[in-house]
Amino acid sequence: MIQKELFNKQNISITTIWIFHISGLIGIIYSNSSWFIKATPLNLALSFLLVLINTKISRKTVFLFILCFTVGMLAEIIGVNKGIIFGEYSYGDALGIKVFGVPILIGINWCILVFITGFISAKFFQNIWQKILLGIFLMVSLDLVMEPVAPVLDFWTFKSGLASFQNYFGWSLVSFPLHFFYHKVNPKLNGPFPFHLFILQFLFFTILLIKINSFGI
Repeated sequence: MIQKELFNKQNISITTIWIFHISGLIGIIYSNSSWFIKATPLNLALSFLLVLINTKISRKTVFLFILCFTVGMLAEIIGVNKGIIFGEYSYGDALGIKVFGVPILIGINWCILVFITGFISAKFFQNIWQKILLGIFLMVSLDLVMEPVAPVLDFWTFKSGLASFQNYFGWSLVSFPLHFFYHKVNPKLNGPFPFHLFILQFLFFTILLIKINSFGI
């Protein structure tokens, strides 16, 4: 019985993301940083796969995944090509194959972030508007620590060098309807996995930010 509990998909998923994130962090800081940066698409794809595995799949959930991916991609495509919504920026090559200048993994990342922050916010509040606001806050908080690191990792670069208020307002604007639909669909995710994934992503970029500001890469 204990062995079954230890090796259920939730615990395996949590252990896997800890191993991958810690390995990536150590590799970027102390080893062959370029190789580990190039492995970022694998890490993102794995995170998405584990979100899928830990989500009870239904027609509504599939619709929500498609909605998050489509809205996220369209917003980014408009942003990259028109310079509106998030500001003037462009994507590097580290995140893989692009569609109209936007890596496909960015659309997948929108799915990941909406699902894990939506799950977390639902654990704190009952009121849908409070849940939406907390979800947006969590997403923008993560973006705050990602933005200074992104150009160094060749993820994306803003024309002005730094992300402006417009970027964070754009994140809030785009994520608002996605969080609204998330809580209307109310997908079922397994246990603490979303908490672990969010904390790991936040720690990953925060530690990299401290390292870059102190010693560079």
